[in-house]
Amino acid sequence: MIATVTSSAWTQIKPCETATRAGLRFGDKGTHTSRTIMLAELTDLLAALPDSATRDDYAMAIIDENVLGKNTASTRRLTNQRLGELYGLDPKIPIFRVLRRLWAIDTVGRPLLALLCALGRDPLLRATAPSVLSLNPGEELVRSAFTEAVKMSTGDRLNESILDKVIRNAGSSWVQSGHLEGRVRKIRRRVEPTPGALAFALWLGSLFSIAGKELLTTPWTSVLDRAPGALHDLVLRAKQLRLLQAYIGGDVIEIDPTVLDPVMGAGWR
Repeated sequence: MIATVTSSAWTQIKPCETATRAGLRFGDKGTHTSRTIMLAELTDLLAALPDSATRDDYAMAIIDENVLGKNTASTRRLTNQRLGELYGLDPKIPIFRVLRRLWAIDTVGRPLLALLCALGRDPLLRATAPSVLSLNPGEELVRSAFTEAVKMSTGDRLNESILDKVIRNAGSSWVQSGHLEGRVRKIRRRVEPTPGALAFALWLGSLFSIAGKELLTTPWTSVLDRAPGALHDLVLRAKQLRLLQAYIGGDVIEIDPTVLDPVMGAGWR
């Protein structure tokens, strides 16, 4: 069974101090006007640099050392900018610290980890989430519904050419994450959540003052394609990996994902 979250739940993700401090971004602008989630580039970049790398280190690796193999200096600079927009690439930014930690632990879950971070950082991608996640496996994504979702988020700000780019890039991003398949016709697939992806989704939900069993019913956990009750075993697996603190017994569900980022967690609430 796939979890269902209404479109309004996604539109109700509003700026708050904790989320903004964690590195989430809000507004009507986003990287998907020109790029996808760039999963291949992110994978190569994180493989090339150590966990201790700074923002300057990432920029130098992309622009000066050309670790991503881009053909021109302008493309290298733009790639650095876009990856920075999507992921932060800075250990001072909590959402990137969490991504980088989980990236090393949960290799299978990397597509979902990248998507969750990009959803937190790109409002345009976030606007397309209900159109994809509301589909049942095997259903085709209707382009008009996809387009309308973006228009509702941006109003008349985007011309038809840019809007078309957003739709194509967002569709590709959802293919990279595993939620869709196909180049022309995009068909919904069911993803397989991992402990790291679950921990990240719970952490994102906790930024909005959500706690306990309610953390299993947020827009972020809907990305995992499982009903809340089907996530209990995954919560316990994440606990075994020391990615969160949790207790599940009877009707009592206690979950604390703030241990994912001890630096921010120390002054969390």
